[in-house]
Amino acid sequence: MTATAPDDEIHIASFVVQHREGSGPALAAMVAGHDDLELAIPGPTRSVLLCESADRHAVMDRVDQLKEVAGVLNVLLVHHHAESRQALDEPLSNANVSGAPA
Repeated sequence: MTATAPDDEIHIASFVVQHREGSGPALAAMVAGHDDLELAIPGPTRSVLLCESADRHAVMDRVDQLKEVAGVLNVLLVHHHAESRQALDEPLSNANVSGAPA
């Protein structure tokens, strides 16, 4: 197995953002200002965001920046996964969701 250079990794993370009702537009504006963020599931008081970045520090930077948005009460990092670009570019096998051959 070959070691992966840190700059060859893609970091994928998901956040649950708890916010006050009515602060959705401020949250959406913040997300729109960052190419590595996506507002996956907007909600009146909770929203789910995705972050995909080659910068390993960006995930925690985004958490800090989201906490600064007016009306945001809490940001929870739900999942963080890092994988090499090469591995992400490889086609999936014929295994089904359970991992057993199809």
